Amino acid sequence: MRTLINTIMAMTVTATPALAATESGSGNSGIFVWIFFGFCALIVVAQIVPTLLLLAGMIKGVVSKGEEKEKAPTS
Repeated sequence: MRTLINTIMAMTVTATPALAATESGSGNSGIFVWIFFGFCALIVVAQIVPTLLLLAGMIKGVVSKGEEKEKAPTS
């Protein structure tokens, strides 16, 4: 068991510098990357708009049914 713990610790210590590396090619995004991100954002917005409209309709339906029950005469 002690050998296993020592092996894991040795692997963790040697892997730490690899995890600390920074600036590994960031900032070289071309125009096509930004076009791709814009296209993805367009898809997300196109999905959100109908969802919000459906949610508003459901809330309106629940509220209007609640008002109808209050106005209904009790016999």
